[in-house]
Order: sequence, then C-alpha cells, then structure tokens
Amino acid sequence: MFTKTLHLIGLALLYPSIASYVTAAPSSPRPALEKPNVIIFFLDDSGYGDISHNGNPTIHTPNIDRLAQEGKSFTQFYVGTAACSASRYALLTGRVPGRSGLGSWVIGPGSARHIHTKEVTLAEGLKSAGYKTGMFGKWHLGSPNEKNDMSTDTLPLAHGFDEWVGTNVSHDYGNAQLLQSDINGNTPIKGYSRLAKDLPSDLKASESLTGRYTDAAVKFIQANKEKPFFAYIAHNQPHLGLYASDKFKGKSKRGLLGDVMAEVDDSVARVMKTLKDAGIDKNTLVIFSSDNGPWLMFRNTKQHGKYGEARMHIGYAHPFRDGKGAASWEGGFRVPGIFHWPGVIEPKRELEAASTLDILPTLFKICGASVPTDRSIDGRDIRPLLSSKLSDNKDVAPFKFIYSYSDNKPAAIRQGPWKLHVRTGSQLRDNYGFKADRETPLLFQVEEDLGERIDRAEEQPELAKKMLKELEKHEAQVKKEGTYWDQPKR
Repeated sequence: MFTKTLHLIGLALLYPSIASYVTAAPSSPRPALEKPNVIIFFLDDSGYGDISHNGNPTIHTPNIDRLAQEGKSFTQFYVGTAACSASRYALLTGRVPGRSGLGSWVIGPGSARHIHTKEVTLAEGLKSAGYKTGMFGKWHLGSPNEKNDMSTDTLPLAHGFDEWVGTNVSHDYGNAQLLQSDINGNTPIKGYSRLAKDLPSDLKASESLTGRYTDAAVKFIQANKEKPFFAYIAHNQPHLGLYASDKFKGKSKRGLLGDVMAEVDDSVARVMKTLKDAGIDKNTLVIFSSDNGPWLMFRNTKQHGKYGEARMHIGYAHPFRDGKGAASWEGGFRVPGIFHWPGVIEPKRELEAASTLDILPTLFKICGASVPTDRSIDGRDIRPLLSSKLSDNKDVAPFKFIYSYSDNKPAAIRQGPWKLHVRTGSQLRDNYGFKADRETPLLFQVEEDLGERIDRAEEQPELAKKMLKELEKHEAQVKKEGTYWDQPKR
C-alpha cells in the first residue's frame, strides 16, 4: 500500500496536469445510469482550434485534452448559430434560433425581449425530473430594463435555475452587470444582488470571472453530491482573450489568449477533481463546447484595450473558413464537442456530425425528463452515438442542420456531407469570391472540402434543388408554427 501511494505521488509530480485526479474517493452513491449528474462547460467565442487537442501548437489545455481523450470527441460538432444569444437559446431549448422570437442573434441589455417563459429549457426539464440546477456564467438571454418593466422573467431563475452567479450580457458591454441570486430579494433587482458597478471599468471583477464561476460551481457540486444536479458553467472567456487572473498572466507561449485558455483549462481540472473527491465522477456526464467560433472581426484593426491590440488575442477556427458572425461559413458554427462519462462513454474520436440542438432531447432521455411534444424540437436523440449502454436503439435520425444569419433566418442547410448556401455574409465583410442566393446557391462537400473552396452546384444541380426545397420546407414550418412572442397575451 505504501509503495502504491509513493507511485501515485510520483506520477502526480511528473505529470502535474493529472495531479488533480490522483485522489482517493468514496464509492459512488448510486448506479451510474440512475439520474446521472450533468455538467456543461460552454465557452464564449472559442474556436475549434483554441485547444491543444485540436492541434493548436502553443495553447496548452491538458485537462480539456484529457476530457477528449477519455470521452467522445466530435470532429463535426455544431452550435445553433454563429453568435451569442441565439446560440445559447438553441442549446437550452433544442430549437433553432428562428423559433425564439428574439429577431436577432444577439440581444443587448436594453432589449425588451428575452427567452420566453413558455420555452422549456434544459434546467426546467431536469428540475422537473428531480435535479438541483445551478448556472455559473454568462446568460445573455435577457436583462431587466425599462422596456420590460424590469422583469426578472428575463433572468435565469425564471427559466429553471435554482441559483446563478454571472453576467447578464458579455462583460465588454459598458453597462454589463455581474449578478448573483439572492434568496432575500432585498436588492434593486428583486431576487438578485449586483456584485460590481460595471465590468469593463472594474478590471478585477472582469479578471475574476473564470475563478469566481469555478468556485461557485465547486461549492454547488459539493452541496448537491448526494442528489442529481445540473451545472451549466458558461464562462465569459475567451471572447477576445482579454481577462485572466494574476495567477495565469504570462504563463502561455500564445500570450494573453493562451493565458485565458489556461485558466479555463484549470477550471475544468478543478471541477473534475471535485467530482473525483466526491466519488461521483462515474455518475456525471460532462459536456464541453463553445457558443460559436472566434471573433475575427478585430483581426485587421489596431483597436486598443486595457491589454493592447485586440487583434493579438483572437482565437482560431482553423481549418475552417471565417468565424463568429458568419452567415453560414463553417468557422462560425463548428466548435469543440466533447462528451465525457467514465465507464459509460468509451473513448472515441467521433466522425459523425452532431450539434448543441441534440443536447436537450438526449439529456432528457438519459435523465428521465419528458421531451416536450407540444412544440417543435429540432435536435435529435443521439444516445446511440454516445454509448450502447444508453439506448437499445442503434439508429440515429439523419443529421440535418440549418445555418441561420443575424436575423435568425436560414442562410444554409447541411444534409449528410453536403452543404448548400443561399446567403453569404461575414463580419469580416469578405465573401471569399463567392456569392449565393436561392437562384444561384453554393454547394460544398464539407467532409472533403473543409475550407469550402470548391463549389459543386453546377456539377450536382438536382442535389442542390432537393436541398433548397428541404430548406424552404423548414423555413415554412418555422413561420407557420410561429414563436411564443407572436401569440396573444392571455
């Protein structure tokens, strides 16, 4: 026993990235498949190439890499759209952004609208199945303001979360607020307390976000280790890679962006250690992804911030074209997609396509929540892709994905390996020599042509017509069903 202990200590010293996992843990409190805990890490503007597992040569993310190596890492994983609010809506509801009624892919702190209270979120569904629910991070799906009578229906506690600490919008808004739930309700916004005057000017508050969220998530896990829980850890970083705490500044060869990613990686390590220490790591499904690709808009500017030129801190979508704010190019939509669950999900580099839309119906099936039948759910149950232990059914519905633009309306459709563009657009104001509309769409085989460089529409006219009809069928269905904001108040 003494020799084994020395061996474990030696491993921890030789490989610091695994030191956090070398901890004796109590036995698991319940069978792994019985209402497993769920943790979702959801980064902000982190590109496919911002983690070392996907080949970045100077960003070091050993703990995220370990999630990928021990779990299922999807090479073709998509988010609902290429910008913030609409992407988060898609994750939390399993529905395409066109059903949100928000009208835009980003809503600011002055927007009257928010995620509608009639939507069923991940948190609401899991809470109905007996889960404790906590959110730690950026919301960006509504803010109390004069246009909505300071309604707290705009914030997370109205949408299934038992507790929250985070920002109402991205921390770079001049009037962004850092809030936390307050059970006493004796604050300017009933039910919430404000933790910083405003984030952009409160440098330490912005630099504290990753650590603050991790501290709160760890406390939440420890408090709820004996019962099923859902923790949504929505880090504000990397965004433009501008805020890292003192402990991580200057640590990366990639500069500040690398420092930021190192702190996010440390967050993953701390959460995984907490699960191990509590003996519930085998009872917990951990999902890691990002809301969209990197914010490339600043790459050709010398705009300065507190840390110098913004262009120096932009992430990577390589090998895909464009990034955040793209109408339909892959770099805005394709991100890391990792599912980790020891003993249930076997390690695999998964080549089949999936998206954040698939998370809600899949988790509801795994966790015993009812999938809504009174509205369209656009995601699929992908349990068979994750593990044979999760479903007797080996078949998964064919992958179909609708790319939406800034108005939350369709810009492209993917079916199988083929992708048809009917609109192009980019915050870079660069269409790369292409133009697309419904009369002259673009067609790419994106499993062969990762950079979307070879238009195959003339070669495959019948396929292009068939895919256009499918896109228009989807568009008509969304319009017919409408949104909850379209319905008369009762």
